[in-house]
Amino acid sequence: MKKLSDKNSEKLQQRVLKNAIRVLGNQSSLIDFSSNDYLGFAKSETIFHRIHQFLIDNNIKQNGATGSRLISGNHILYSKVEGFLSNFHESESATIFNSGYDANIGFFSSVPQRGDVILYDEFIHASIRDGIQLSNAKSFKFSHNDLENLEERILHFINNENSDIYVVTESVFSMDGDSPDLVKASEICKKHNAFLIIDEAHAIGVFGKNGCGLIQQLNIQNQVFARIITFGKALGCHGAAILGSQDLQNYLINFARSFIYTTGLSPHSLATIQMTYNEMINESSSFDQNHILNSNIDYFLKEIKRLNLNFIASHSTIHCCVISGNKKVKLIAEKIQKNGFGVKAILSPTVPENKERLRFCLHSYNSKQEISEVLELLSNFVK
Repeated sequence: MKKLSDKNSEKLQQRVLKNAIRVLGNQSSLIDFSSNDYLGFAKSETIFHRIHQFLIDNNIKQNGATGSRLISGNHILYSKVEGFLSNFHESESATIFNSGYDANIGFFSSVPQRGDVILYDEFIHASIRDGIQLSNAKSFKFSHNDLENLEERILHFINNENSDIYVVTESVFSMDGDSPDLVKASEICKKHNAFLIIDEAHAIGVFGKNGCGLIQQLNIQNQVFARIITFGKALGCHGAAILGSQDLQNYLINFARSFIYTTGLSPHSLATIQMTYNEMINESSSFDQNHILNSNIDYFLKEIKRLNLNFIASHSTIHCCVISGNKKVKLIAEKIQKNGFGVKAILSPTVPENKERLRFCLHSYNSKQEISEVLELLSNFVK
């Protein structure tokens, strides 16, 4: 079999030398402080059985979509789930994509046009960056969560009458767990007639009534041009949707290549999305997992204060302790893992050099004792 080119081999070797090589690992039995399964839905036997029963009750005996949604794959569950999502999230339309990556690639590569300007937070997710790279629009970053810098950028480009300005940020950032002032961001965009796009991947299921997200909790859904929601985090399944106007949906169906040229999700995937939402809005449970999760977040914050640990400020499920250097942060992560806790090191180049960190993801199924124990271990090892 033909080997890698010398140039590819050199790039791979550089990763090894920087102690930044990525490898695939198996799922572990360690106490989970690393997954995105914030509510435990991914491993819920109750949801598993409800999905199966839903498919039986609706006489759905189809394994795959059979094609792209525009050819043969637009199964009846698509319209049902998209209709539910648009109602639940108070949006004119919801357009389901196969993943959050596909949604961001599809949106940013097709909606902003040549001559337009995209302004993005410097810490924006890689999938959005990749979509921006595929766009014909010009793009410029603004300082992380710095809305004064954002407005300066908007004012710099606003004089061109033929240019639309698109502003993109996240409601909860995946590497820091922090949030911008979204109300102020929406006011700035409204003031200057800019199009605001917000990725809600890490807010759905965590914030807002019945896990509707931070945008609806702040009641600014009508000020946002597009919301990207994903189902692979708190909902524990797969896929994503873009929420927006009916015109936006019509446009994406016609021009978003990651929507047009891919096989659709299976009926089972769509049923899973619906059943996880049903669990969130189940009045008999009063969404207990969300209440437990938020209690754990509060407890985690109290413990890092008690132990005088230095974390990036966050009130989400994601909490990061910056430990500079790939070698050092990997070593501390390995020590914690040997004590039974699944905490992962986030290395450069995923984050900037000297901003490497241990990333703690909190879940409804983490106990208070586990939170105290893992933070005490961290306290001992960083000293």
